[in-house]
Amino acid sequence: MDRRTWMYKISRATHEYISGVKHFIECAEKHAKGDMIMCPCYDCYNLKKFPTVDTVRDHLFRRGFMDDYTRWIWHGEGIRSRTTETYTRNDESFGDGTPEKKEDDVENDRVEEMIEDLEDFLKHQPKILESLVDGSKKLLYPGCNDQFTRLSTTLKLCKLKVNNGWSDKSFTEMLKLLADILPPNNELPISTYEAKKILCPMSMNVKKIHALERFKRLFANVTDAKLMRWHKEGRKSDGMLRHPGDSPQWRTIDGTFPEFGREVRNLRLGLCADGMNLYRTLSSQHSTWPVLLTIYNLPPWLCMKRKYIMLTLLIPGPKEPGNNIDIYLQPLIEDLKLLWDEGERVYDAFSQTDFTLRAMIFCTISDFPGYGNLSGYTIKGAKACPICEDATIDLRLNNFKKNVYMGHRTFLPLNHPYRKRKKSFDGTVETRVARLPLTGSEVLERVKDIDVVLGKLYKKPTPNSIWKRKSIFWDLPYWEHLQVRHCLDFMHIEKNVSESLVGTLLNIPGKSKDGMKARLDMQEMGIRVELPPQQSGKRAYLPPACYTLSRKEKISFCECLSSVKVPSGYSSNPKNIVSMKDLKLVGMKSHDCHVLMQHLLPVAIRGILPKHVRLVITKLCFFFNAICSKVINPMTLDTLQADIIVTLCEFEMSFLHSFFDIMVHLVVHLVREIKICGPLYLRQIYPFERFLCILKAYVRNRRLPEGSIVEGYSVEETIEFCTDYLASTDPVGIPRSRHEGRLEGQGTLGHKMICPSGKMLDRAHLFVLQHMTEVHPFLQQHIVEIR
Repeated sequence: MDRRTWMYKISRATHEYISGVKHFIECAEKHAKGDMIMCPCYDCYNLKKFPTVDTVRDHLFRRGFMDDYTRWIWHGEGIRSRTTETYTRNDESFGDGTPEKKEDDVENDRVEEMIEDLEDFLKHQPKILESLVDGSKKLLYPGCNDQFTRLSTTLKLCKLKVNNGWSDKSFTEMLKLLADILPPNNELPISTYEAKKILCPMSMNVKKIHALERFKRLFANVTDAKLMRWHKEGRKSDGMLRHPGDSPQWRTIDGTFPEFGREVRNLRLGLCADGMNLYRTLSSQHSTWPVLLTIYNLPPWLCMKRKYIMLTLLIPGPKEPGNNIDIYLQPLIEDLKLLWDEGERVYDAFSQTDFTLRAMIFCTISDFPGYGNLSGYTIKGAKACPICEDATIDLRLNNFKKNVYMGHRTFLPLNHPYRKRKKSFDGTVETRVARLPLTGSEVLERVKDIDVVLGKLYKKPTPNSIWKRKSIFWDLPYWEHLQVRHCLDFMHIEKNVSESLVGTLLNIPGKSKDGMKARLDMQEMGIRVELPPQQSGKRAYLPPACYTLSRKEKISFCECLSSVKVPSGYSSNPKNIVSMKDLKLVGMKSHDCHVLMQHLLPVAIRGILPKHVRLVITKLCFFFNAICSKVINPMTLDTLQADIIVTLCEFEMSFLHSFFDIMVHLVVHLVREIKICGPLYLRQIYPFERFLCILKAYVRNRRLPEGSIVEGYSVEETIEFCTDYLASTDPVGIPRSRHEGRLEGQGTLGHKMICPSGKMLDRAHLFVLQHMTEVHPFLQQHIVEIR
């Protein structure tokens, strides 16, 4: 860029200055917005506007230009005229989204570039922009390194505050200490309030939905703008399911709406809504519902990270929104409709062009109660399955007083032998066939005429109706074209199945699905004649079932789990969840159930259960492990679906009817959603639950918890945006690998040296060679030559 030394270094009477002012006036007239033009003279300082250029020209000849106005940001030279010097399209790779660096490059803070990128957001607030410019040039103290300015230092310190969850009080005390340590007359803010005043120009307006503003900021960053293309330009296309971009639903949208699909930067979003208790006490019934968005355009290792999960709505407590959630979602849905119908002009820093950004909701993610709130379906009662709907096969247990969902034989082929077995199931031959899930258009026909008034005048739907209302998501033009609109959350399904299974095996009070009431129901139905309760004097005796464990077997089960040693970070210590005194598992979190079901349970039950029971439990665990894979071969999904149907039928043959609540039934529908929407791990609620923990940590004022969350999240958004422009600073929302630095070698200082013999070295060398993929062809060639 021409530094325009003529503006300050020469006399205003010279021909060069006169020509320069003429060029400036032409540029200002060309890019003038409206009838008024800002005056950049020494006195007006771009704070005054005039209707004619004659006044501006007169001021420039009499007073000269304001200081350091070598880039005419208010007269046509915004970020769109800036050429990116740090990044180019040819020197980056899509490997991990990190720009390639040369050894001789010196990484410096790009605060000036950050301010230029903020022009669009502060174009109507010149005073605030100028204060940022002053802060970026004011050194922290006289004589310090020019990399430590008042603005950059404040940003780095606030980044530490956000990353480590410091309170405002502790941060203020640290600032005061640092101010005392630094030389006198330093510019460091001495309180959290002053630090926020420095950063407030970069914060977002929290009075309205700011998802679009966040998208603009992402595209204003070169690295993030490039990552938004990853699903098209960086994704590996070999027929495997690694990303939602490999799914049929993604291709359906591209085919149905080709104009939307042609622009690779158009966004596919995942929406998550879940409740949380802000007071961290089990006795409190307070429920606040954040509504979060994640971006599926990104690589799978980034789209679920904290940096790219956006808080768009915060539905206040103390009660959950229930069916009235549509009232709170209305502003967001209106923005999404606008983004779909008209789009928004956004600057792409990677291609250095403007384009019209459009966006859509790819699917929603929530637990099962949240599923009912978002979809408007009744998830309780006889027809609780939202996929089977009115074709759900249920059974009411009179003594157990719950509906159970059997009938998994209806999913079997018509000639399968299990259909004719009577004694092993409910005493009947199964001739029914499971109905295919309804399409979006068919569901819309069912809900379009439901008349429900939301809010205080909430009108209950028609009795025996399986739909409570028409969800507000149907207002989106593309919603009926999605095959899977609301996703089942695997985390809660796996947790509930795990607790039911372990509770039944160990006969844990309150968790076991076996008991006197369950046995009486079997007796009334006339099946499992060997299991009805037997009266012995005044006491009733329950005969042992095939899954009943003796005390010795329970001890073996618990000792096996408590003795397991797992790597650091793999899971919590299994010994902490095993109570040897009561012979039960206590305090299991969702991830503990995940590890138990997929890895530990098949090991713990070896040798303590009949073979057919042990086999069916192991098959269920292997199924859960298979569908959680990050790379799925779609050719194996039909086999997995057939296997899980047979497995659930075998569960019906071994366990009582009371075991089969709605969560066990929903397992049969998981493969269908993988086949349509892609890998399961990108639609689980684990990362959103971790994000909710971060939001809870923002609560400083227990009287106004939602306000604390909004304030804390706004500060984090600001720091996250600015971090991209600071040298040697890690992003807030992308954690560093716990193995980083371990593979380069740490040396042997302080470690015990081992000097193996030559024979041991040869054996170790041979072992490594035998386990290397590159060596296998040579081994096969050697075997052929020997033969």
